[in-house]
Amino acid sequence: MAGTRLAFVAAALVAALPVGASAAEFVTIAAGGTAGVYYPLGGALAEIFNQHVPGVNASVQATGASVANVNLLAQGQAELAFIQNDIAYYAANGTEMFQGRKVATLKGVATLYPEVIQIVALKQANIRSVADLKGKRVAVGDIGSGTEANARQILEAAGLTYKDVSVSYLSFAEAASNLRDGHVDAAFVTAGIPTAAIQDIAVQKEVTIVAVPSDLARKLRQRYPFYTAVTVPGGTYRGIDQDVATVAVKAMLVTRADLPDDLVFRLTRALFDNLPRLGQAHVRGKDVSLEGARDGMSLDLHPGAARFYQQAGG
Repeated sequence: MAGTRLAFVAAALVAALPVGASAAEFVTIAAGGTAGVYYPLGGALAEIFNQHVPGVNASVQATGASVANVNLLAQGQAELAFIQNDIAYYAANGTEMFQGRKVATLKGVATLYPEVIQIVALKQANIRSVADLKGKRVAVGDIGSGTEANARQILEAAGLTYKDVSVSYLSFAEAASNLRDGHVDAAFVTAGIPTAAIQDIAVQKEVTIVAVPSDLARKLRQRYPFYTAVTVPGGTYRGIDQDVATVAVKAMLVTRADLPDDLVFRLTRALFDNLPRLGQAHVRGKDVSLEGARDGMSLDLHPGAARFYQQAGG
C-alpha cells in the first residue's frame, strides 16, 4: 500500500512539471578554475536554474576553462559551458588550436561580458603603440592559448609578425613576474578588468596600457569578427589616468546542438530573469545584459535561445 502511495506521488510530481521537462534534467555547467570569474558565475547560474527552472538539477564544474570546455561539450560531458567567443569561433571553424578538428555541435546561448586584451608595457620601454613592440621582448601567453592567438592577430593587423619581436610564451603569472623583474618589456593579457595581476604590477612598477586604436581595431575585426571595441577607463590601474582604447573578446555561454529547444529556452529565460544574482556572484556579472547578449556572438544561436530573444522583443 505504501509503495502504491509513493508511486502515485511520484507520478503526480512528474505530471506537474512543464511540458518538455522531466523529473531530473541534469545540467552540468563547465566553468573554469575556482579562482577565476567563470566559476562563481557558473555557481550563480546553477543556483538560478535549480530555483527557477522546474525539473532541472544543475551543477557547476571546475575546469581548465575555454578550450577544455569545448572538449567537454563535444564529448557530451557538459550541457552548458563558459567559452571565450574567439575560442568558440576557432572550434566551430576548425582553426587555431582546433585546426583540423572542427566542432560542429556548438551553439550559442548568450555573450556575457568583455575579456579585454590589455597590452601591458613597462613605461621605461617607451612603447606607445603596437608598432613600437617591434624589437621588444614580448610575453604573448601560453603556446596554443587564446591570449597567444589574440597577440598574434593584433601584431598581424599592425604589420608585425613574431619575427619582429622577441617572443616569450608565458602564462599570466609568469608574464607578471617577468615584467616585475624586467625580463620582458610588454605582455599581452586577456582578462576581465580590473585584472589583479596588472594591479599588482602597477603598484611595483610604472606601466602603461598600449592602445589598440579604432583604425587598427577595424582592420582586426574585418578578418576576425569576434573582436569588439572597448575602453579601459582611466584610473583602472595605478598611474594610468587616461582612458585607453583597445579590443576585447567576449565571455559567452555555449550549449550543445542536441539539447532540447524547450530546455534551452527555459534556461535562457531564467538567466535573464535573474541577472542581479550574477552581479552578486562577481562584479563582471553586472556587465551581463539582454541588450548585449548577442554582441560578438561567434556561433549560430541554439533554436531555444533564439526563440527566447524573439519573444523578448529582439
